[in-house]
Amino acid sequence: MAGHSKWANIQHRKKRQDDKRGKLFSKLIREVMVAAKIGGPDPADNSRLRLAVDKAMSANMPKDTVERAIKRGCGDADSAAYEEIRYEGYGPGGVAVLIDCLTDNRNRTVSEVRHALGKHGGSLGNSGSVTYLFSAVGVLSYAPGTDADNLMDQAVEAGADDLAVLGDESVEVLTQPQDFVTVRQGLTEAGQAPDHAEVTMRAQTLVELEGDEALKLMKLVDGLEELDDVQNVYTNASIPDALYAD
Repeated sequence: MAGHSKWANIQHRKKRQDDKRGKLFSKLIREVMVAAKIGGPDPADNSRLRLAVDKAMSANMPKDTVERAIKRGCGDADSAAYEEIRYEGYGPGGVAVLIDCLTDNRNRTVSEVRHALGKHGGSLGNSGSVTYLFSAVGVLSYAPGTDADNLMDQAVEAGADDLAVLGDESVEVLTQPQDFVTVRQGLTEAGQAPDHAEVTMRAQTLVELEGDEALKLMKLVDGLEELDDVQNVYTNASIPDALYAD
């Protein structure tokens, strides 16, 4: 897509996360605790916990912090009981917005999410109003210049679904969410460790935003991500790279 770079977008998101590292750690710890509570303390037998631990370690969280979070999730009776909630809504330009939360107070969370949406020109939608526009997918990203032909052979061998060379010459390997860990491990062992990897919600079609509407959406996403209970925010917007620059 002219004027848009998936690789640049990944770098911008990583920088924003680095700038908010303290809050990011709190969210990652919460996810580790919930994953351990639901599926047990052993990442080898708990794929969700393995993803949460890998994400925490990728953000340079100390190993002992991760281990304490696992113990709290499994054995601390005084730890908060978190509930998973997904809110759906609309942003500037009518773009779809998915907001995944972990909360110990549903009323507080919905109030904060509704306020953030309204403050930045969005609105809260009904359950099911935009989820159908997104699909869960594992994405392993490689920098521009990666040898796509060589990577393709190894990705297929590892069990990936597809490989795409994007307009900026970066490469994506796509997997089913349940195959993500296996594919990433297989590629890493084959000497093809991804530069960035995640299980995400990806929109099937994108809405291009520019100018004021794009800036308003970026402020909306930032406002939602600032909320303690919000874990992830997804939209179906495509925004020009230049608007991400400081």
